[in-house]
Amino acid sequence: MTEWAGRVGRIRVIGTGVMGRGIVQLAATGGVTVELADAQPEAVAAAIDHVGAMVDRLVAKDKLSEEAGRAAKERLVPVDGPHAPADGVDLVIEAVREDLETKQTLFAGLEKVCGPDTIFATNTSSLSVTEIAAGLTDPTRLIGLHFFNPVPLMRLVEVVPGARTAEWLPSEALKLVRSWGHEPVLAKDAPGFLVNHAGRGLNTEALQMLSESRAEPAEIDRIARDVLGLKLGPFELLDLTGLDVSHAVLESIWNGFHAEPRLRPSWLTRPRVAAGLFGRKTGEGFYRYVDGKQEVPPEPTAPPAPTMPVYAADERLGRLLSAAGVDVVPDAYPDTVLLVTLRGESTVEAARQLELPASRVCGVDALGYESRFTLSVHPGLDPHYGRAAWGALAATGTPVTVVRDGAAPIAQRLLASIINTACYIADQGLAVPTDIDTAVRLGLGYPRGPLEWGDLIGPEKVLRILNGLLRATGDPRYRPSTWLTERVALNLPLANTGTRPADLA
Repeated sequence: MTEWAGRVGRIRVIGTGVMGRGIVQLAATGGVTVELADAQPEAVAAAIDHVGAMVDRLVAKDKLSEEAGRAAKERLVPVDGPHAPADGVDLVIEAVREDLETKQTLFAGLEKVCGPDTIFATNTSSLSVTEIAAGLTDPTRLIGLHFFNPVPLMRLVEVVPGARTAEWLPSEALKLVRSWGHEPVLAKDAPGFLVNHAGRGLNTEALQMLSESRAEPAEIDRIARDVLGLKLGPFELLDLTGLDVSHAVLESIWNGFHAEPRLRPSWLTRPRVAAGLFGRKTGEGFYRYVDGKQEVPPEPTAPPAPTMPVYAADERLGRLLSAAGVDVVPDAYPDTVLLVTLRGESTVEAARQLELPASRVCGVDALGYESRFTLSVHPGLDPHYGRAAWGALAATGTPVTVVRDGAAPIAQRLLASIINTACYIADQGLAVPTDIDTAVRLGLGYPRGPLEWGDLIGPEKVLRILNGLLRATGDPRYRPSTWLTERVALNLPLANTGTRPADLA
């Protein structure tokens, strides 16, 4: 079935909800005739009207010519139910309820009305493609095509072959998706596929730090946005997705990988789900929402700049403070505020290594000097010096978030977890490095792919953070991936697959 993608001229989309409508619009504007089917016939007419209106909007915005828009609308064809005769249909894509039995029953019925060359695709986001295909007489004809909402805007599609999918089909599915103007990535049929698996790095670590009372949700979110450049902080994202949905995904992926510690969820989510604290859709989650608008706790007011001198162990930090008019001294003199820059360790550990009196020492995250300072406060700190440290950093004009000291700063923990999770995916061969980076950029909206990110800051620094966390906590969730440790030892980029046995053939 080589060149199958180029011969696809007619498809059927079953399920005309939000996802189904998006797939219909993408395919119709991509040049193929689209049959629309739904268990509720009246939904089909509404979907055609909706897609037509979306196409008209593209024409009005000069994103589509009038001729192309007219042709796209003419390609929309209603049919009488999911199992209507399917002569000439090259591909059927389902976008129905996320339930294994429902999907298996649907495809079993399609086998009876479709020719042997018709390919089936499931848009499942959480079910096993292999298990869905197991209900077919011929499981080789089914593949996963996981689109993301809103489909016309989210350019990513996960192409997921099952265990019995025909060998030729994945490469042709990739071609088809590209011909429609979207970006496909190839992922194995593993829990969470690629994007949902990669996304565990951010939210599981954010929840872990919240459970340790390192900072409040709004504080962690500010750090994630300002220091790491994320569009949404982890708790904003959980509220947007809905904690009822996210909790189920967290548990499902963790259980799917047989309680792998790196993917371990938090005990915090279950009681919040039981309490109905889902997020935006219930008006309260990690934030409150009034008339749909998020209420964000105000940032506390920083103390004035200190009159006492400040010693910064990091020269760059010292220059920033000095430029702001802070009295910076060259050594840790008595009655001096002591600022240590943290790189994968706690403030207490940094003070011990530098042989500084802990009562006057505050930690500052090495990340975020220009965007947001994170000031770490440990139990033995004299509050007088802590307030002075806060005032000194605030004098630069850069926002400051004050957090409870931990085994590593908040931004570093989030970033190391994101990168280590991606390395874990690569190490298992669930996707190739380029697809991992593409999927995370397009599917999760991160400013860069995690492996690219790791190479930018230095794999050895990521390894240092993880090893420090592992030593300090003993928690196996911080075990560095072999993908990371090998590449640090060999001085190879994380995005480099390296030499494999197949390369010797």
